[in-house]
Amino acid sequence: MKILKYLFLLLLLSLVALTVFVATQKGNFSVERSKVINSPRATVYNYINDFRNYEDFESWAIEDSTIKMTFPNKTTGNGASFYWDGTEGKGNAITLKAIEGESIQQKMKYDGSEADVNWTLKDTLAGKTKVTWKSSGTMSFLFKVYAALNGGSDKVIGTIYEKSLANIDKNLDFETKTFTIKVNGIVKKTETAYIKQTFTSEIAKINKNARIVIPKLIEFSQNNGLSTNGKPFIIYHTYNTATGLAKISICLPTNKEIMTTSGSDILGGTLNGFEAVKTTLTGDYTHLNEAMAKTTAFINNEKIIPELSWSHLEILAVSKLDVKSPSKLVTEIYYPIKPKVVPVVKEVPAYNPAAASTTPKPAAETPKTTPKPTTEEEQSEF
Repeated sequence: MKILKYLFLLLLLSLVALTVFVATQKGNFSVERSKVINSPRATVYNYINDFRNYEDFESWAIEDSTIKMTFPNKTTGNGASFYWDGTEGKGNAITLKAIEGESIQQKMKYDGSEADVNWTLKDTLAGKTKVTWKSSGTMSFLFKVYAALNGGSDKVIGTIYEKSLANIDKNLDFETKTFTIKVNGIVKKTETAYIKQTFTSEIAKINKNARIVIPKLIEFSQNNGLSTNGKPFIIYHTYNTATGLAKISICLPTNKEIMTTSGSDILGGTLNGFEAVKTTLTGDYTHLNEAMAKTTAFINNEKIIPELSWSHLEILAVSKLDVKSPSKLVTEIYYPIKPKVVPVVKEVPAYNPAAASTTPKPAAETPKTTPKPTTEEEQSEF
């Protein structure tokens, strides 16, 4: 019994000593890790900027099957957020400021611990991206205990960051390389009523703008009793690769054409039916240029005459609003063309000798003669 008593006292003293030790440790931490990701900067930014992808690359979420993540309607850009809950605790994160393609600032809370999280992205050689992930904040008492028993906060958090960055690289390598392009050929697009917003945009930011505008169009249609009649699409009135600018209309097809009030930034319209060469891209938007090049090659090889009054049309059959995986995006591209003029050929009846021999010939016409005036007065004009 004395031995058990001594063991208990020893355990109690050890616990007190650990508590005192942890209590005297600094509650602040700062951890930073970097990795070169084998994907373009725009692709990496879009992937990290969407909280829906965190359940696929955050190592702590992958390794703990009890964690359940909840995503609100807004998961990208300023004000985006998500929540998680598991047997080891719950927390949330919010994006405070996102600078397109450059950096993301977030605030994360987890069972009493708080952290300011910063992502920065830089271009490297061969189209790769250097991602730096840094967090600094304060640890709860339990997290200090856990960190003290596992080598310190830098090791604990740093290991999570290293594994997660490796997951980002692996996931994006698959997502960006998994794509297909199919030139479907000549099709006819039927007339479509729509609501739209029209403006000039940087080509590189068109898909970002679409993710902002389309929800506004959907809300407008719901508030005005309109029914959607298909997937959102983008009309490219102009497409200038030299300046990097395009005049576009981001559209939502509706069941009827409407007239909006003066001053509204959302307008109604109708896309007339037209003939086009259709190409389907399944995969990340970074392959759009390749899809457009294949379409142009098809038009040239088939000696098709393009309609040059406007550039082209993109239907977002499966967009970022529908799925989080770039490899599952589906974009239909339509290049307008001039319809072929089919010459009208009159049918010539087949010659039938038998019918010709029994058909009576028409009587010869008597040539018409003009009577000759007989007097000079009769030849004069008024």
